[in-house]
This record gives sequence, structure tokens and C-alpha cells, in this order.
Amino acid sequence: MKDLKKYTIIGIIFVLITGTLAHFLYDWTKNNPIVGLFTPVNESIWEHMKLLFFPMLLYSLIMILKLRQKYSCITSALCFGILVGAFLIPIFYYTYTSILSKNVFVLDISTFILSIVIAFLLSYRLTRSCRLESYTLLLCILVCILFACFLVFTYHPPNATIFHDPTISSTAPI
Repeated sequence: MKDLKKYTIIGIIFVLITGTLAHFLYDWTKNNPIVGLFTPVNESIWEHMKLLFFPMLLYSLIMILKLRQKYSCITSALCFGILVGAFLIPIFYYTYTSILSKNVFVLDISTFILSIVIAFLLSYRLTRSCRLESYTLLLCILVCILFACFLVFTYHPPNATIFHDPTISSTAPI
């Protein structure tokens, strides 16, 4: 269990760092469209879900390769963690902004950090308990669907609030 705990703590730190750097990568690469598939291209909540999703997916693949022999339930647990973590971002954001009627930068950062920590702690506990092992295929498919949605909706977002960039005015000047 020590190795699982170590990988979990390293994973939290890895996603915190790479997710934070990913926030700026699209601008740093002068709006490279390939980079934009995996990093936020605007300030929408949907795009900010990528900050957790892609770094955690990458780290999860490493964890699975290293630990799957010892922990047979790690794939289902990490897939569940990725999904929960990604969707906690809009849940926390819309909850606090509906209460405060505005967004607060410190709470945005806290949302990101808390989502990562919860995602990895859930993954850790579920790896140990094996409660989701029978759902491994379903959870992997759901992660793949979300992956595909990120790729498609980056440049072709549906007309829904979660995809709107709040820094761009929704009303055109007359």
C-alpha cells in the first residue's frame, strides 16, 4: 500500500503542476491548434476541465502500467477518479458562483485543487476496495467519450453555458 500512497501523492502534485502550466500553454504556443485540443483555448468552464482531465489521464496511464499487477482494480478506480474530478470543476464553480453571484479567483483555484485531491483520494480508496472493478469497461468507455468530447468541442462547442467564455461579452455592440 505504500507504493500506491506514494504514487497518489505524486499524482496530486503532478496534476497540480502540469494543470497549472497547461492553463498558459495555448497562449505560449501562439494558439497552436493541436495544443488547444489538450489545453484551454478560452476561459470557459468546459475548457478548464481539461486542466485536470489530461494531466490526470496521462499520470493514470503511468500508474496503471506500474501498478496493475499488484492492484487489479486500479484502472476502474482511476477512470472513476478522472471523471469525478473533471466534473467536480463545473459543479464547484457553478455552486459557488450561484451563491455569490460572481466568480472569485481564489475560489477558482480552490476548485481546481479540491477537484484534484478528491479525484485522487477516491481513486486511492477505490483501488484498495475494488468496488468498481466490474465497471472497468464502462468507466474506460466514459473516459474515452469525454476525451473525444474535449477534442470535438474545443473548436466546435455546443451553445450551452458551460462552453461560453465569460470574458467575452454575449451581446454584440450595436
